Amino acid sequence: MLMNDLYTCRSFKQGDHEFSCQVVFNSGHDVFQEHFPGKPIVPDICMMEIVKELLETQLGKSLWLRDAGNVKLLQITTADVQPMVKISWKEGDNGYNASASFNWNHAPLFKLSGSYENL
Repeated sequence: MLMNDLYTCRSFKQGDHEFSCQVVFNSGHDVFQEHFPGKPIVPDICMMEIVKELLETQLGKSLWLRDAGNVKLLQITTADVQPMVKISWKEGDNGYNASASFNWNHAPLFKLSGSYENL
């Protein structure tokens, strides 16, 4: 898990099948030493994992990403940015269809739409 290691969350807001929180990155994490020294950038795969982990936390279930129908990196996210992450989902026959976005100062950074199944 990356939670409480690469990032922490604060300012949770929860609704019916949706929630948001602010993500704070640990700029001293090893991933930023490699990606990239002097200009630490959050890898998109880490943002995908953050979405999965936050969704798992909300649902209380272990999940795997079955299908990522839409993944868009809209701006580079550096370790000093503290984006607001919003996730909404619908339960289906085979799991959950979710949409997520990372935004900073009202600017979109990352978007993901995908299907998750229980492990």
